[in-house]
Amino acid sequence: MEKTKRKNKWTKRLLWACLFIVIPIIGFLVYLNSITYSPSNQAEIAFQSDNQVKVTEVKEGYKFEPQLRKVIEPNIIFYPGGLVEPESYSPFARELAELGHRVYIAEMPLNLAIFGQNKADSFLKEHPDESFVIGGHSLGGSFAARYASKHSEKLKGVFFLASYADETGSIKDTDLSVLQITGTADGVLDREAWESAKTNLPADTLYVSIEGGNHGQFGSYGKQKGDNDPAIEEQTQLKKVVLAVDKWSAGMNSKQ
Repeated sequence: MEKTKRKNKWTKRLLWACLFIVIPIIGFLVYLNSITYSPSNQAEIAFQSDNQVKVTEVKEGYKFEPQLRKVIEPNIIFYPGGLVEPESYSPFARELAELGHRVYIAEMPLNLAIFGQNKADSFLKEHPDESFVIGGHSLGGSFAARYASKHSEKLKGVFFLASYADETGSIKDTDLSVLQITGTADGVLDREAWESAKTNLPADTLYVSIEGGNHGQFGSYGKQKGDNDPAIEEQTQLKKVVLAVDKWSAGMNSKQ
């Protein structure tokens, strides 16, 4: 009887200990979900396959491919911004796919690139004989740079949307082509840190500034906390970003 009581006592203690661990984790996950940005209606529509673009779920994310034309290189790997669902970047991926690019959007654990820096490995393995560039928005761009700094031999270039390479992701001593795109109405990007981080990029980095563009409109998920109101429409900003990325990648091909 006494042995049974002791066993029950320890069982209760173990259950309470588990609750003390599980409840905060559940609370944290609920909190993260509440502050995560979801795709707009336009993004959800762009996420569907049609006669122009095929959208498929692949290991570690999603793939957008042109239906009506031959795929042109480089293939594009994209890391989403922090706490932004990957589908929010489907308009960006779709427009590039319509131009002929194969585009991969990584799906990050908890929607944070810090937990999925090496997601690009899976995409690179799908077409090992083709060229790739990698990039991302905000936090995603910084971790794309960290990946590129360790795998520069597998890539042709890196692009940043309202983002920068920190010291850990320095690519200044690589042969990678680099594109930096920012918006003049961005209220989220730390301009001082962005300016300082230029030392982590090659001297021939291409800088593009979108007049009136803000932070959130690099994706399609509504206004982000702390951001400024944009002076241009979301579609206008998207077109400018896609044009810059496509032109940059075309220039890369002309050097091959």
